[in-house]
Amino acid sequence: MRKDDLCITVPTFFRCPISLDVMKSPVSLCTGVTYDRASIQRWLDGGNNTCPATMQVLQNKDFIPNRTLQRLIEIWSDSVRRRVCVESAELAAPTRDEISDAIDRVKIEKEERDDREVLSKIIRFGRESDDNRGFLAGKDDFVRLLVDLINQVDFKTTSAAKSLVVQEAVKILSMIRTKISDRRRFSNLILTNGRDRLTVIVYLFKTGNVELKIDCADLLEFIAVDAESKLLIAERDGVITELMKSISKDSDLSLIESSLSCLIAISSPKRVKLNLIREKLIGDVTKLLSDSTSSSVSVTEKCLKLLEILASTKEGRSEICGGDGECLKTVVKKLMKVSTAATEHAVTVLWSVSYLFKEDKALEAVTSANGVTKILLLLQSNCSPAVRRMLTDLLKVFRVNSRSCLSAYDTKTTHIMPF
Repeated sequence: MRKDDLCITVPTFFRCPISLDVMKSPVSLCTGVTYDRASIQRWLDGGNNTCPATMQVLQNKDFIPNRTLQRLIEIWSDSVRRRVCVESAELAAPTRDEISDAIDRVKIEKEERDDREVLSKIIRFGRESDDNRGFLAGKDDFVRLLVDLINQVDFKTTSAAKSLVVQEAVKILSMIRTKISDRRRFSNLILTNGRDRLTVIVYLFKTGNVELKIDCADLLEFIAVDAESKLLIAERDGVITELMKSISKDSDLSLIESSLSCLIAISSPKRVKLNLIREKLIGDVTKLLSDSTSSSVSVTEKCLKLLEILASTKEGRSEICGGDGECLKTVVKKLMKVSTAATEHAVTVLWSVSYLFKEDKALEAVTSANGVTKILLLLQSNCSPAVRRMLTDLLKVFRVNSRSCLSAYDTKTTHIMPF
């Protein structure tokens, strides 16, 4: 049984063999097996003359109250109620005054166990509301204190308690990151003269559980504010490899989304793009787009955005058009099927490889995937002026007269997704 975040284990012999619920009025049959009175009564009223657990034919249908078991259940229930009350009170979010006092007590030289207890309380407070997260981010020197907590930690030699303190600090930073007013200053705080801080975040991203991985990926995305910071993150050993592992179809959906967002954030420098292409990211993104079980609207949009970014390089276009054109065919399939943003990213990819750089393989792949028809249908929709210009350019490449072709479509009977 669970009550919010409280886990309660029910002794097996307190459960009715029929309903599997805790018995309210335990009674025993002549076979010696005990049931909840209401459950066994329904069984017998249904015309059955056997013991449900043993399937023995009943010599009589008399009930004998099992008062010893009933008393044990009552004692256990009372103890559970008391525990729930106590633990619920402990888990309740603290007040702002309590948090202010707690923050003042957090010092690096204090016992790690005490720090962790305080940080856990701060996490509960931050999760309560957006206002609470803003309060934490605006607290004097609190962000700097958290950053100092993750500085110069060697996980090979540090204690388990200290490791947990560092993890809690990273969780809080990730939780309040969008409330930090000076993003560039925060990025510099992590990256400038603080290579060990970045090392800690990357290490936790590699070794942490799913929740911690998501926090680390979100934090890495947030501190990627300019070309220098993006290169520092992307070229740190293991970052690209771990991000690509995290977007496999077997990964947690939230982790996939956070990892894709991080990849998008760090991918603008050409050096990073080329590295991502060498690591076969385009193939992984194509698989993710093709797998409906691990794809959401957000995942699809982010995958197409990544392809759009990588299509700005010659190597990226070559990879996108490579093989049997599977990547481009997948992009065509997403036109008009997901969202406005997804369609715009998909159109930009097609425009980059087909019109802007006129890749021959792209023309073949788009044509074979019925892409021209979708382009014509999109032109009839309420797409943005920028998308309309790209669609018109694409029709020129495919040597299609848009007016004559559009007149062949009965717009009254063709279902078009509005954009």
